[in-house]
Amino acid sequence: MDAMYTDTSLPPPAIPPAPFVSPASTRAPNLETALGLIVLYFILQSVGSTLLALILAVTLGFVHLDQGMTQIGSGIHTMLEQPGMQALLVMLTLSLAASSILLLAQRRWSHLWSLAQPPGFGFVRPSRPRYIALAIVVGVAAPLLGAQLTQLLAHGQTVSQDIQQLGANTPLAWRIPLVLVVVSLGPVVEELLFRGVLLSTLLQRWGPGWAVAVSSLMFALVHLPGLQWQWFGLPDLLLLALLLAWLRLRSGSIWPGVLAHGINNLLAVVAWFVVAHLSG
Repeated sequence: MDAMYTDTSLPPPAIPPAPFVSPASTRAPNLETALGLIVLYFILQSVGSTLLALILAVTLGFVHLDQGMTQIGSGIHTMLEQPGMQALLVMLTLSLAASSILLLAQRRWSHLWSLAQPPGFGFVRPSRPRYIALAIVVGVAAPLLGAQLTQLLAHGQTVSQDIQQLGANTPLAWRIPLVLVVVSLGPVVEELLFRGVLLSTLLQRWGPGWAVAVSSLMFALVHLPGLQWQWFGLPDLLLLALLLAWLRLRSGSIWPGVLAHGINNLLAVVAWFVVAHLSG
């Protein structure tokens, strides 16, 4: 008689249910929080620059804390006139402000950090490699087109930026580290703020057209002080911001915008250094 067959194999493991994701957990920050984060970034730059300048002046012996405010201010001014000190202060200030905002946003909204499309912040690979190539094209073309537009609107007026003044006063040895900071940390934190947090917030309220337009306009306006309040520099920044927003939404990633933004900054800084060298 045949022995009875007994199936001793284990049953396949049950497929675990997909984790429940609450809609509230993927909601973008509200508008007040998004704007507050942008304001905090520029406050950190302003306050941080003052505090870091004081610390450097005391460390290097230009200022003594028992002096009066007038003497302290004069000592800081003297220190900043030394070769490379303005560049050092800019690098330290931007590093402090950018690192603080990036750390705060990552801890506060870690669940949005690696989501591709808004309300996520898009710290993932682009959906297609071609967006890296498009980012390079945008980074090169935007400043060239923007410069032509600015010159057209300026009607012969001299167009200057704070970075232009900085370039003229920065020794050659300090320019490489300054460029590295300006083309890396600056674009990362600004893309997070404007094409990550703010754009995601506005998309919860409006359609893509209005969200892109408003976030791009705000990006241009916050840079107006750096343009020394020259309004004819705004269309250049607005054009760049619109292209960066397009890259963000089409690629599903923030990195093409960071790359294009960094190339734009690189070309601008190199141009100012060349002009400073030729005029010097």
